[in-house]
Amino acid sequence: MNPLDHVEFRRQGHMIIDFLADYYENINNYPVRSQVNPGYLLERLPDHAPFIPESIESILNDVEKDIIPGLTHWQSPNFFAYFASSGSTASFLGEMLMNGFNVVGFNWLASPAATELEIVVMKWLSKLLQLPPAFSFSGGGGGVLLGTTCEAFICTLIAARDKMLDQIGRENNEKLVVYCSDQTHVGLMKAAKIVGIKPENVRQVMTTKSENYKLSPQRLEELIKRDVEAGLFPLYLCATIGTTSTTTVDPLGPLCEVSSKYNIWVHVDAAYAGSACICPEFRHFLDGVEGATSFSFNAHKWLLTNLACCCLWVKDKSALTKSLSTNSEYLKNKATESGEVVDFKDWQITLTRRFQALKLWMVLRSYGVTGLRQFLKNHVKMAKDLERLVTMDSRFEIVAPRYFSVVCFRVSPYAIHQHHGNQHEVNEFNSKLLEAINATGHVYMTQSVVDGVYFIRFSIGATLTEDRHVKMAWELVQDQATSMLGTLAPKKASNGKHMKQIEDHFM
Repeated sequence: MNPLDHVEFRRQGHMIIDFLADYYENINNYPVRSQVNPGYLLERLPDHAPFIPESIESILNDVEKDIIPGLTHWQSPNFFAYFASSGSTASFLGEMLMNGFNVVGFNWLASPAATELEIVVMKWLSKLLQLPPAFSFSGGGGGVLLGTTCEAFICTLIAARDKMLDQIGRENNEKLVVYCSDQTHVGLMKAAKIVGIKPENVRQVMTTKSENYKLSPQRLEELIKRDVEAGLFPLYLCATIGTTSTTTVDPLGPLCEVSSKYNIWVHVDAAYAGSACICPEFRHFLDGVEGATSFSFNAHKWLLTNLACCCLWVKDKSALTKSLSTNSEYLKNKATESGEVVDFKDWQITLTRRFQALKLWMVLRSYGVTGLRQFLKNHVKMAKDLERLVTMDSRFEIVAPRYFSVVCFRVSPYAIHQHHGNQHEVNEFNSKLLEAINATGHVYMTQSVVDGVYFIRFSIGATLTEDRHVKMAWELVQDQATSMLGTLAPKKASNGKHMKQIEDHFM
């Protein structure tokens, strides 16, 4: 048996491509959210590995029969949950090339193309985002491709921690304090725990509806002053562009001004919305980023790039490398010692790294800046149209302002007040509504809670989503609400005027 026989590789490779092409051709036929019960696959598959080789035909048959029923179809055009993981032909093929070459580019010498293409791609993206020169390799900083935002949190927290402890002494590690808002992604809390920050030293600044759930610079400074007076050391602030629950945008400029007074490392988490900021009309959301210390976004969320691909930039690359570098004898080489190359192993948690830049390079080249911008703007337009439809139905209300392509809504207390008299019961009603919607299998949406209010998040970002999918999903929401409320939907004019309004929004 030759595990890399080129003839068999070609035959099986074509079969996989055909299998996936058929999958995407028929993706609308699958329930978006998997309908299986816990343990279903453990019951279907044998409890030991096969002793003799099995054919690719047999394996693919079992993928169709056993695996696909247990998938939640993230690439479905009717996937409106979480944040979408947009994929594309270019990214799929880039992933194939990356896996086919299977290089381990931990340092420049291990595969010069892997390192240098990453530098090129990060420069391209930095220019698209109009990041300050300080984030460039020539400016003393630079960019690196990681897996996820959690990794970006860990790497920057470690760098900030070590830089601070070098100044105040290692014995003060338990006095370090991290700041964020109560809307910051939970990954920061996990990262802080991993890095060794005491859980009680992670300050979550309360946000309010009146301020659209943005992190308040005033309340932040109040907490910082209190900590300084208590003999603690402010270390790190996470500001978010596009929070997970409502996609709100924290005020970067004022937050950076406050942080600079106390020498705090400011990380900007733009995991979801960073992609949109390559569009000129959304770039203003990054105003003030020049005061930040690091910045990251996930190309795998909304930039047509497969998992996992997190882009991280820092102003001071030495802060990362000082904390994360390794220099064992078996890794030493003349190129590294010359100081003329970048060894990305020293910019991340692990030593091993994949040739991530290849797929991102293929995406940027295959669709170009104009194509990517149009892709993003189309999703924002769909969300804007949906927002209008929600406001046209008096039974629903918008819970938080729409900034990008996520619409947050619920059935209003007013629509159900005759049966439900308190917030808990209103929340329960909307929770049951969401479950009824998802149980149909036609769409998948998820929820969140802010300030005690439960609501449905309608997140538009899947590559295949078109206006008709959004329209169908909204009609499904209305129908389920009508059934649960026991009331008729808003009356449609006999001349079809109401339906025409809806259709016009999707033209």
